[in-house]
Amino acid sequence: MVFRLGLFLVLIVALIAVSIFGISVLNKSSHRQQAAVPATVQILVANDLLQAGSLLQPGDLAAGVVTVNAQPAGATLDTPANRSELIGSMIRSPISPGAPILFNAIIHPGDHGFLAAVLAPGMRAVTVGVDAVSGAAGLIWPGDHVDVLLTQTIDDPTVPLGQRIAAELVLVNVRVIATGQQLVQGSVASADPSKAPPPATTVTLEVTPDQAERCEVATHLGPLSLVVHSAEFSSPQTTAALPAPVWADEVSPALSNIHPTPGVVSTVHVFNGNAGDEDFKF
Repeated sequence: MVFRLGLFLVLIVALIAVSIFGISVLNKSSHRQQAAVPATVQILVANDLLQAGSLLQPGDLAAGVVTVNAQPAGATLDTPANRSELIGSMIRSPISPGAPILFNAIIHPGDHGFLAAVLAPGMRAVTVGVDAVSGAAGLIWPGDHVDVLLTQTIDDPTVPLGQRIAAELVLVNVRVIATGQQLVQGSVASADPSKAPPPATTVTLEVTPDQAERCEVATHLGPLSLVVHSAEFSSPQTTAALPAPVWADEVSPALSNIHPTPGVVSTVHVFNGNAGDEDFKF
């Protein structure tokens, strides 16, 4: 009986020892596996093919995961601040989809020679003032294509009411190359309102010399508004192809139905004996 009890105790001790040994082996194996997983970081990569000379927009940026040791030199970490700083930057050379956006592959807004590098040969940069409404509520980005719409009021009482307000296109399908004094638009909003960037009050456009003159004259005629084009690029129209102005009475038929009330004409017939009769109208 004593022998059996001793054997039972030995078996229990052996079982406990095996369990402890197994747990120790599993822990060491888990530590080795954790140590074998390399650390990774997220960097900014091209979401699609980026052509040389194009301006970065939010949709052009994507996140790519690389190991810390394999992080390319000049790569940009994926943070809200870094994304904001890249918006509006110009691509120096084509970047393939998924390729990292390297610091030396772009020209940042505000860098020396940025505007000269962005402008196509023979083109000019002209800046127009905008507000929250005329600037499409701050949703215009560098690289967008817009029309410039002029609305003017003709202050002449001799002109019919329906012809005193007109809207007309001044520029068609011109490229936005900068927004705001910082040459950046659409910065990531800060949780602290005091740190939020001020809304852009200017937009810089890429135009021909003739278009620059038209735009400068238009700024003195009335308020300008920007009309955003679709994402599909189309060749710019010449000034000869601009549509005719739209007048107030074309928008509001009520203005074309305003007519002066005709005066009431009274006639008095006077009998003047032998001198004959005569009618007087007043």
